[in-house]
Amino acid sequence: MSGMTRDSEKLSEKKGSLEKVRSPNSVLQKSKGNSTQDNQSISSREERDDLVRSSSHTTSNKAQILAMPQFGLRDNLIRCELLKNEDSYTYLENFSFFLGTYNVNGQTPKESLRPWLSCTLTPPDIYCLGFQELDLSKEAFFFSDTPKELEWLKAVYEALHPEPKYALVKLIRLVGIMLIFYVKEEHAEFISDLDAETVGTGIMGRMGNKGAVAIRFRFHNSDICVVNSHLAAHVEEYERRNQDFKDICGRLQFRQLDPTQPPLTIMKHNVVLWIGDLNYRISDLDVDSVKDLITKKDFETLHSYDQLKRQLDKEAVFVGFEEGEIDFQPTYKYDTGSDNWDTSEKCRIPAWCDRILWKGKNIQQEHYKSHMAVRTSDHKPVSSLLIIGIKRVNSEAYKKTFEEIVRNIDKMENECIPSLSLSKRELHFKDVKFMQHQAETLSLFNDGQVPCQFEFIQKPNESTYSKPWLTANPSKGFIAQGGSMDIDLEVFVNRSTATDLNCGKQEIEDILVLHLERGKDYFISVTGNYLSSCYGTSIYSLCHMREPIQDMPKEILLQLAEKSPNDDIATAEKSPNDDTATTEKSSEDDTEKPLDIPKELWMMVDHLFRKAIDQEDLFQQPGLRTEFAEIRDCLDSGMPDSLPGSNHSVAEALLLFLDALPEPVIPFSFYQQCLECSSNAAQCAKVISMLPQYHKNVFNYLAAFLRELLKNSASNRLDVAILATIFASLLLRSRKKQDFAEKTKTQEFFQHFLT
Repeated sequence: MSGMTRDSEKLSEKKGSLEKVRSPNSVLQKSKGNSTQDNQSISSREERDDLVRSSSHTTSNKAQILAMPQFGLRDNLIRCELLKNEDSYTYLENFSFFLGTYNVNGQTPKESLRPWLSCTLTPPDIYCLGFQELDLSKEAFFFSDTPKELEWLKAVYEALHPEPKYALVKLIRLVGIMLIFYVKEEHAEFISDLDAETVGTGIMGRMGNKGAVAIRFRFHNSDICVVNSHLAAHVEEYERRNQDFKDICGRLQFRQLDPTQPPLTIMKHNVVLWIGDLNYRISDLDVDSVKDLITKKDFETLHSYDQLKRQLDKEAVFVGFEEGEIDFQPTYKYDTGSDNWDTSEKCRIPAWCDRILWKGKNIQQEHYKSHMAVRTSDHKPVSSLLIIGIKRVNSEAYKKTFEEIVRNIDKMENECIPSLSLSKRELHFKDVKFMQHQAETLSLFNDGQVPCQFEFIQKPNESTYSKPWLTANPSKGFIAQGGSMDIDLEVFVNRSTATDLNCGKQEIEDILVLHLERGKDYFISVTGNYLSSCYGTSIYSLCHMREPIQDMPKEILLQLAEKSPNDDIATAEKSPNDDTATTEKSSEDDTEKPLDIPKELWMMVDHLFRKAIDQEDLFQQPGLRTEFAEIRDCLDSGMPDSLPGSNHSVAEALLLFLDALPEPVIPFSFYQQCLECSSNAAQCAKVISMLPQYHKNVFNYLAAFLRELLKNSASNRLDVAILATIFASLLLRSRKKQDFAEKTKTQEFFQHFLT
């Protein structure tokens, strides 16, 4: 119980600061006050993020206490049985959830949000409010803090329903995507198991200009997850939006209090509430036809052309989710400060970009509407009021069920040894490729007389249960008697594991040990074959290959890998005019002269130079994963006349190529020197002149290409700061995590070569 005791003590010490409650006489102060200064701002992230709840255990969270980390197999048995018999000790009670979403287009609050947030006659029990594009500045794009967070938080607070007191439970933000969670003060003590996570789906799957933030919590005995997302833009990018949704669902995971339990995904909750600028547009209608249907208020016909509706009908996204009937006009795009449709040169087609969906039982929607009176942004805010049946615990029934379960477990404990049957003991993964997931399902069936707890365990002298390219999901768990569970064994090769697999130093080969508590161990063989890739192969090796890498014998790849990058770097440490490099080249088995730069790099840059010099948002708009796979396959297996995929997919493929280099374009050994001379252009140029020849060629080639892009900045909207930020992090990497000062110096260093 130590974890809960610490929470209680912490709460008791900070009670004055944590209970950010709302009263008519002190709108901002009490919501943001601390124990010493009532008018203290919410600048303390620790205070703002703390959970507001009672320090005493309530009937509603007794069952949840079983999830505390110190509980082992016995308590997992109890928890499993309690979950199975939940209906015998819980009942439903309705609570109102106000969900809101608003893309604020980088604006600061200019008007009251009450028409949006106080539009219900009865005060809602809970507010979950999502914002997008909180800050559109370049600084915010690259993950720095923004003063607009506090400005919008204050505007929200002042616009909440005026009657009750509300407590701020959690705020989480990723760049411009922010989620705020308020509850009525009297409900705060029934909130537990609070966690929040973010996932970026921007360029290279990292940048946070697109992505999601999410909060999960237990309210009484119901597990709830709220997601606020901002998906890919542009009419034609609906497949990218579908991909963003799947990425968010797959990558966003919450830690559980009990370390024996696997992380929780979004869909592992009783209720999922999804809000945001989903960016789905109207297809197959011109702007005049759309506006004509809006004027006639024929939203039903217009909705049939809505991309999200079409994708929902195809079950391509949001499977199992519901959305209320849309009987309000599209929420995008308006002239800022008005109700007029976009009159800019682009004249965007109106669309229902801003949406609210839900998944779960016992949910009824009371309203779903936009709020035309709020005119700060080029979007209109949207709200939905949901009445949700929440599971509450009947204390007497709970006690009776609990005691009966304990008696039954006492009877069977020590009587039987746990046992499992496995669907297979050998798994083979064929033609594994760089950054391409492959999964096989291993089914476990509890054929013993008692429930069992399993875990994949480390082998002797190994720090993890598997090789780094292999994961089991879940890697541990609990199976009731007669129950079964599917384990997804997934192979995924990324930049950290590709290099040794490319040259054959490592193989797709591992043995997993599945351990049963109080039972035996099971051994599972994992094998496969990996198709070598230019991704994760050194510049030196690639310059010595005139053929596609998959046509090269593994022994040649291994020889090249053992010579690079050390031989090349050692060569560079001699005089810049030294001809040693040329001498070494002539001694290669290859009779042909090595390439100046990798042919794969040339293919991508040449494609972008010819086809994307004017492409808007180049290197900022992600591509499609399916197109990246096609580009990778072309580079690895043959050199076509042109690369497949969109300009954005080729651009992202280039960034991923640079990111995967085992030795960056500016080798690690030059990193410190680059930081020290970052403010001196001449010294920076001198460092580049000392690079290994192939690395120097690549650096100069890329810098020349980026300077050409900047000549067309009027059309592609790129500038020196954006390119320096994106490329410096790839060309000039550190072996250790960079701090902010180092990142700034690497950008300063690279800027000298862009002007």
